[in-house]
Amino acid sequence: MVRIRVLVVDDHRIFAESLAAALAAEPDVDVFAAGSGPAALRCLERAAGEGRRYDVLLVDADLGGPPPGARPAVPVRDGNEEGLVDGISLVAGVRTAQPAVRSVVLADRDDPRRAALALQAGASGWVAKDCSLSRLLTVIRGVLRDETHLPPALLTGVLKELTAARRHRTESERLVESLTPREREVLRCMVAGLGRKAVAERLFLSPHTVRTHMQNVLGKLGVHSTLAAVALARRAGVGPVDLAGDVVERGGQLA
Repeated sequence: MVRIRVLVVDDHRIFAESLAAALAAEPDVDVFAAGSGPAALRCLERAAGEGRRYDVLLVDADLGGPPPGARPAVPVRDGNEEGLVDGISLVAGVRTAQPAVRSVVLADRDDPRRAALALQAGASGWVAKDCSLSRLLTVIRGVLRDETHLPPALLTGVLKELTAARRHRTESERLVESLTPREREVLRCMVAGLGRKAVAERLFLSPHTVRTHMQNVLGKLGVHSTLAAVALARRAGVGPVDLAGDVVERGGQLA
């Protein structure tokens, strides 16, 4: 018999232990529980190191971190027991570190926007916490066959959210493409959190020239602040400049 290894991640201990006990009654399921995102990451890393990887992660949608409705944080790879890792960020981090692990988000309520964010982060399912045990087992076994599971009532809302996200991303990409090569380099520095002086030193430009480039970037992107520019850049897939790398552009050749 092929056994399914499941890790329940929920900071409500009674719920986590009750769910783990119910799943453990199944003859083909081995289940463990973690009370926080950092604890879950340690469990996953330890199991991988011992050659006993988990198959499915059941994650509380409201696990620590930002309040419901907030954009997920940057995935956290480690941390102490007091650290906060929200459920969707945990899914994203696990997807990056251990892509073979299937994640299912457990939620108290239907929320198309957060369900869409969970799918974009790499989740294979979104399930109500009050669903039946048989339903949850169906989802667990289904995601291991590369199925995606959503409550029927959420399908239309999730599709709308994913379509809107794709449309916003396309528009953001179009705006970023309107930048000159130098302006895109300045934008990548902004995404990395560099201030005007640091950008000037990195690109061998004067602070005045950098200020002009930054103003041009904001104008072409149609935003009024660095934070908004960075958010748009991330939607377009623009990553930060490599702070560890050497600068190869000198003398304002691209200015």
